[in-house]
Amino acid sequence: SLERTGLTDWTIGTLTRVFETRRAGQPVKAYPALVDDGPTANTVSVRLFDTEAEQAQAMWTGTRRLILRNIPVNPAKFASDKLTNAQKLALSANPHGSVQALFDDCATAAADKLIGDFGGPAWDEESYRKLYDKVRAEIVDTTVRTVGQVQQVLAAWQACERRLKATSSPTLLANLTDVRTQLNALVKPGFVTATGLRRLPDLMRYLVAADRRLQQMPTGVQRDTTRMEKVHEMQDEYAWLLEQMPQGRPVPQQVLDIRWMIEELRVSYFAHALGTAYPVSDKRIVKAIDAAVP
Repeated sequence: SLERTGLTDWTIGTLTRVFETRRAGQPVKAYPALVDDGPTANTVSVRLFDTEAEQAQAMWTGTRRLILRNIPVNPAKFASDKLTNAQKLALSANPHGSVQALFDDCATAAADKLIGDFGGPAWDEESYRKLYDKVRAEIVDTTVRTVGQVQQVLAAWQACERRLKATSSPTLLANLTDVRTQLNALVKPGFVTATGLRRLPDLMRYLVAADRRLQQMPTGVQRDTTRMEKVHEMQDEYAWLLEQMPQGRPVPQQVLDIRWMIEELRVSYFAHALGTAYPVSDKRIVKAIDAAVP
């Protein structure tokens, strides 16, 4: 009875956090949340989930969709209109396939930051209206600032791509492939939202570190290979951990953070002078993996 479809505004009163229902005659708890119906529909629905983790993930993206669809000024378009043709041309070299898709990604990431800053998501109409008003007041400026940051990130990514293409040697094939795999994982469609605004400076540092690695690689192949193999060991351990996670359920943040620890490990190995966000080593990563095993 709680489920709804095709919502374009908050018209559901208070959304209860826990809903008692029955399945096969047995009482069970279900967890209601807003669900993002996607950019084509540009609506949200209310669905019931089996776990609080699924509820939390859906509620966040559903709230974001509902807020963004009702913002009177499209923040992505506003940010685009602020740029010169030369700036747009520079931003066209992106993994999204179009400049507009990149701007939409920036707007979504900006909304995520503001929803978090203002204590979202909301669970009743009054709280939602307050959250919406606060996000609406800042979303355009935050999106414009995000585009500025992303310009710098893409410039670093493009520099890496150029150096990667210019560096070729049969003895470096495995090492160059490793850098290619890293870049594809860091900068891909949706990377701004996936990374989050808080981590964009870290992403910039990872790209600079990869570029420095490429500069040093031809004169230190064995050293680079030894360090690369240590990184691969940690990646294998992390892949094993992900396999232990319950299928179809959101991966806990504690686990997702380990992926970024491995990026910090790369910085410590290949561009130590850049510094890391926190102390990191293969032993610390293994300890974090052990602590995260369900």
